Amino acid sequence: MNITEDNNKRLKDIQKIEGISDKDMAVLLKPVRINRSTLSIKGKKYPAWRILYNEALGPGKGGIRFHPGVNEDEVKSLAFWMTLKNSLADIPYGGAKGGVAFNPKVASKAELEEVSRKFIDVFYKVLGQDKDIPAPDVYTDGQIMSWMLDEFEKKTGRHEPGMITGKPVELGGIALRGDATAQGGYLVTKKMAAAFLAGKKNVKVAVQGFGNAGLFMAQKLHKDGFKVVAVSDSKGGIYQVTGLNIPSLIAFKKAGHPVGDFSSGKQITNAELLELSVDILVLAALENQITKQNAENIKANYLIELANGPITYDADRILAKNKKIVVPDILANSGGVIVSYFEWAQNRTGQILDEDYLRKLLEKKMKDNWQRMYDLWKEKKEKVTLRQAAYILAVTKVIVAEKLRGRIKG
Repeated sequence: MNITEDNNKRLKDIQKIEGISDKDMAVLLKPVRINRSTLSIKGKKYPAWRILYNEALGPGKGGIRFHPGVNEDEVKSLAFWMTLKNSLADIPYGGAKGGVAFNPKVASKAELEEVSRKFIDVFYKVLGQDKDIPAPDVYTDGQIMSWMLDEFEKKTGRHEPGMITGKPVELGGIALRGDATAQGGYLVTKKMAAAFLAGKKNVKVAVQGFGNAGLFMAQKLHKDGFKVVAVSDSKGGIYQVTGLNIPSLIAFKKAGHPVGDFSSGKQITNAELLELSVDILVLAALENQITKQNAENIKANYLIELANGPITYDADRILAKNKKIVVPDILANSGGVIVSYFEWAQNRTGQILDEDYLRKLLEKKMKDNWQRMYDLWKEKKEKVTLRQAAYILAVTKVIVAEKLRGRIKG
């Protein structure tokens, strides 16, 4: 499945809705820069990419993922989403993304470090706090960011902690980053529930993906009184109609067990979880989980895209026809990049800001961004989807910035 084609279709829809000219739209139909390389390590070769999609609003910003399925189309699409996400989030970044076609789950720590450093060796000239700022993504973490920072500073001969975010606190990171994506997703889920599910009791939730974001999301929703009835990881899932004991399940998962082996509940597949009869479906796994093949079977009326691109273009159209409400990824999972912005700003200024202040600022930005999207959706008399409302806001801002810079004439 070509994700770039899906993105272009979505942009074409926005162009038609808003009457945007071909000249204006052209700036969002191709990336600014694609850097490719192959990392050669102990006789093994791993394709790698760093793609800067747009820089009208500021330096590139986006994570680096290590996954055997990484390819150029995926990285390009993720960089596109970061462009729109950062625009909608109202932070001074363009969009970028990186990836290595590599499976860290079967690698030694030494090999993982070598891949991390090699990535910087081949791409460091296009990275930097004022050029393009990486962060963690799928199967990358604070330790990998630490190795990358160290390698970058060795290559450049200077300290520059702002060149990468998602670092440990000891290297200039901030504690808030750990659950920021889930916290942002939780905040907009609460706003969505207040708008569409006010007064409903025992709201049932299923969470696909029980990694960092999905786990924290399930924890927060459970603590707030939502009934989390199903969760899944890459090996399968568990379902209990009366609600799962999420604290016990988290402890079980952190002990190294797949959630499907949990002592209470019924084992289910990821595909079965998507089609459960629940109120809210949280998509916190990978891209292309809901497609035209299974979209008609989705029973949840409200979907939260905590992952990037979990719903294809064709599936989006089917869900919209069936009156399903989708909170789009460019809003739902933007908490992570907003907190990355806080980290970057601290690294650049040398100021240390109070964590309670930053948590409140994250909450304000997430709620404000939800409200702008929701208000536009209402203004359009609900004839567009929430995703289209978010895209309109994000695309318009990028195009205005391009015009102000003189890159679009007339």
